[in-house]
Amino acid sequence: MKNKGLCNLFTCLAASLVFLQCYCSASAVVTCSGIVPMVYRSDKISITDFGAVGDGRTMNTKAFREAIYRIEHLKRRGGTLLYVPPGVYVTEAFNLTSRMTLYLAKGAVIKATQDTSNWPLIAPLPSYGRGRERPGGRYMSFIHGDGLHDVIITGENGTIDGQGDVWWNMWRQRTLQFTRPNLVEFKDSRGIIISNVIFKNSPFWNIHPVYCSNVVIRYVTILAPPSSPNTDGIDPDSSSHVCIEDSYISVGDDLIAVKSGWDQYGIAYGRPSNDITIRRITGSSPFAGIAVGSETSGGVTNVLAEHITLSNTGIGIHLKTNIGRGGVIRNITISNVLMENVRKGIKIAGDVGDHPDENYNPNALPVMKHIRIKNVWGEKVLQAGLIKGLKNSPFTDICLANIHLYGSSGSRNGPWTCSDVSGGAVQVSPSPCSELISRSQSSVCTIPF
Repeated sequence: MKNKGLCNLFTCLAASLVFLQCYCSASAVVTCSGIVPMVYRSDKISITDFGAVGDGRTMNTKAFREAIYRIEHLKRRGGTLLYVPPGVYVTEAFNLTSRMTLYLAKGAVIKATQDTSNWPLIAPLPSYGRGRERPGGRYMSFIHGDGLHDVIITGENGTIDGQGDVWWNMWRQRTLQFTRPNLVEFKDSRGIIISNVIFKNSPFWNIHPVYCSNVVIRYVTILAPPSSPNTDGIDPDSSSHVCIEDSYISVGDDLIAVKSGWDQYGIAYGRPSNDITIRRITGSSPFAGIAVGSETSGGVTNVLAEHITLSNTGIGIHLKTNIGRGGVIRNITISNVLMENVRKGIKIAGDVGDHPDENYNPNALPVMKHIRIKNVWGEKVLQAGLIKGLKNSPFTDICLANIHLYGSSGSRNGPWTCSDVSGGAVQVSPSPCSELISRSQSSVCTIPF
């Protein structure tokens, strides 16, 4: 009866969340999307004006590149909207330009070619020093923007399809020459909006804003098979003022992972990720729901993630780093999380992730402090949590409140495991490890819950 009651409570909590979201949508919803206002473009062109054919067979690379060249060089006042009507438009990778909107109509699909022989190569990111998977350069993202401002990708829930299975197979067969392309990447850009689009089958990470500021991603759906390798949903990377809201993500790797560079290269580049808001995300993944890391060498500060619903997920909340990373991870708040059928509820660890080469500095130790995780409810959670700091750089001020993680019906989940950590806990079940002494007995948590 107890487990039945818990199940009913979980259902009620989920229903309450849906009701709350519907209620808020009818009134004043809390949103961060105002950091980048939506822009109306009076100048409009259609991709079919440039000879594009949406039959699922014709190669439309020339049409996309010519249309964007026209936007870039005519420089209409207020920018230009590029309309993609219903149909399936196959194309090679292409670059966007500033002051443009890529608008996908209902039923429009922009589909990546599976001919990888002519895929453009670009330089590695300086904060990574090499491709993330292979030494040297990396394949350009399918839809790419470098040094841009005022760019919108939106529409009526049209689809951007990376047709990633050819890339996934090369990864499995170990025949990749360079790092796989992301589906969408903006680099050194600002004033970006991505909304009301379906992204599917990315070769690698799905949406990757890197060295960016003022980015809004909301009302998107991101899909890839659970077995697809490294198909992270959204990875803000050395970026600031990023708003991610109201989206569904079901992929083969972390739903959202905040990053900031890789070992000595990220330390040298020194650009953190900061002021990231993640709100009202639903999804599933064999890896993490909400993650920070493991590439955090530039530092990660001021992250808020709230109203998260996870199911069939490997780790609900995962903060991860490693020796050699350096960087400071601090002021991370995660709250109001529902999770069901999860292997591990919460994991905070300093031994996760690989290194770019043998030249990383093992004495470059990360710092993890001022972490707040609160109001978390989980069912069918195999292990409640693991917090594993570093002996020479313990994690400090790790504070948990109102966290209740239950096992499957008739079974108890595994206990918390902790080492090299200090902080506090209140109203946590199963009972946390002794290192997290009750807040009623300690004032160690210096930032209020």
